Amino acid sequence: MHHHGYLWTGPKERFDAEALRRPPHTEPPPAGSKPELIQRYREVVAEFPVVDLPPLETAYWLVKPQALVRGTWDEPKEAVAWLAARLSEYAPRFAFAAERDTAHMARLVNSAVERLGWGGDVSLGFYLERPSYLSLAVVTCSPNRSTPELACPT
Repeated sequence: MHHHGYLWTGPKERFDAEALRRPPHTEPPPAGSKPELIQRYREVVAEFPVVDLPPLETAYWLVKPQALVRGTWDEPKEAVAWLAARLSEYAPRFAFAAERDTAHMARLVNSAVERLGWGGDVSLGFYLERPSYLSLAVVTCSPNRSTPELACPT
């Protein structure tokens, strides 16, 4: 078992494009469906695996391009050290003061160590100024507990 780290920042409007953050439905629209629905399905099938937007289900980071992996670690504590460093780096830009609180961040880090230790995933999100959004994720791989059929990206 190992862990991959992912980071995304960008405009909140882009983050809100939920259709591109969901995996495509396993079945295409039925014959005779509206052309717009068929076109949208084709778009999601083509774009979901390659778009850099954070998926709604954390495990689906594993189907994204390998270039989006920000780090790979064998031990949960190593992965959480990366996560903690990113929290410290971005904390001055957090939109809400309560999220900048060091005790709050320490609870997030401690929870992440525990979750990764039993094979879970960690996904954190923060509104930044301007309005932007920060998504941080550490995904357990080989296999992923929630979606074991997903292959390792590396």
